[in-house]
Amino acid sequence: MRHWLTLVLLVSTFPASAQQIRVAVAANAQFVMEKLKAGFEKKTGLQIEPIVNSSGKLTAQIQHGAPFDVFLSADMAYPEAIFQAGLAQRKPRIYAYGLLVLWTRADIDPARGLTVLTDQRIAKIAVANPKTAPYGAVAVDVLTSQNLLTHLQSKIVYGESISQINQYLVSGAVDAAFTAKSVVLEPSVREKGRWVAIKGAKPIAQGVILLKKARAGSQKFYDYLFSPEGQAIFRQYGYQLPSRQ
Repeated sequence: MRHWLTLVLLVSTFPASAQQIRVAVAANAQFVMEKLKAGFEKKTGLQIEPIVNSSGKLTAQIQHGAPFDVFLSADMAYPEAIFQAGLAQRKPRIYAYGLLVLWTRADIDPARGLTVLTDQRIAKIAVANPKTAPYGAVAVDVLTSQNLLTHLQSKIVYGESISQINQYLVSGAVDAAFTAKSVVLEPSVREKGRWVAIKGAKPIAQGVILLKKARAGSQKFYDYLFSPEGQAIFRQYGYQLPSRQ
């Protein structure tokens, strides 16, 4: 009798966990994902489990069989590579365009642009790893184009992802950081310092894919990203919206 009850309990709890949709999320979208998750769950009753990391690391995990259902990348290259490997149901689609910004602590005015980074008060500058984080790659490209990368190299602290960069700036561990506009619009971050859009940094096309073995309900979340409600949430966090695709 005891064994039968145990089996019943196991079977009864399985469907709830099976309903959970695992969404791999590039770190620049960690805050907007919280809003998307809340809106989608309220609308559908389905549960979302976000997994936040750099796009490169999430891609590596997917290529090694991680059981994700949807992948929101910080660029188009990583999801395209997954599609080319036969691991996605269709080609990646742009869900939003992200913007790179320069953040500084409150007593430093970033309005001067990138030249403010030469200020002696700035000892540490946080940049996401350009090898795995698209926003980090764009930051390095911008510094290189302005002939500042070599000059500032001793000040740069590399983080694994925008998520780690966020930790650095919120904790006060760095004096300046390259991060996403979607991050600095989050109230918990906004009050910690000042920010400015970076001239010459083009909006970053960010792609989403539905993975090959996506579970039931995953298509609904994918569609929600492009719904008026989903796109309004992206706009609220400073993303530019794609034209109809």
